[in-house]
Amino acid sequence: MSGQGKAEGEQSSLPQKKEPASIDKSASPSGAQSPPLTIIVSQATHSDIPDICALYKKVWDEHKGKIPAEFEKTWQPSPLEFTSQMEGVTFFAARKDKKLIGILGCAMADGSARLVHIAVEPEHRKLGVGGALVASGIEWAKKSNASSIWTEPLTRFTHAIQLFKKLGFQEAGIFHRHLWKEDVQILEIVF
Repeated sequence: MSGQGKAEGEQSSLPQKKEPASIDKSASPSGAQSPPLTIIVSQATHSDIPDICALYKKVWDEHKGKIPAEFEKTWQPSPLEFTSQMEGVTFFAARKDKKLIGILGCAMADGSARLVHIAVEPEHRKLGVGGALVASGIEWAKKSNASSIWTEPLTRFTHAIQLFKKLGFQEAGIFHRHLWKEDVQILEIVF
């Protein structure tokens, strides 16, 4: 898959493959030692689409009835709908034991990078998966010569906002009633 909509296997001027990053989390929340959690982050491919769609469904099912139905629908695309969403977006996938457990999209527009469509399986949250995905997006943006990187989570998703701030994003504003009458927090890093 290409970040700029080229056919699979074609070369692009943007970075095409990130060296897999791994995370090792050995201590459980109770303080007891658990087996190491090794997470690999690499660029997603078209063969990942069914797993990506299943991940989005699983993640957003927990919000069913709590957010506008239109928002839920856009976050639960069919494989065909997701294929069209991939145009101009580079996706990074986090895997544990070859199973897709997280996804993040990166898009360039007017010299700035935007993080989109981040999702992490509920049972793998707070283990560094989201941070590893965002770090991959930041690295991709820098290699793509972006002047900044930004994202806009719903203000109700305070855990996501805290993660972005922890990773160096600064508040840049709020769009009120921007997505289906929901407020979004604008967060950015200027390079």
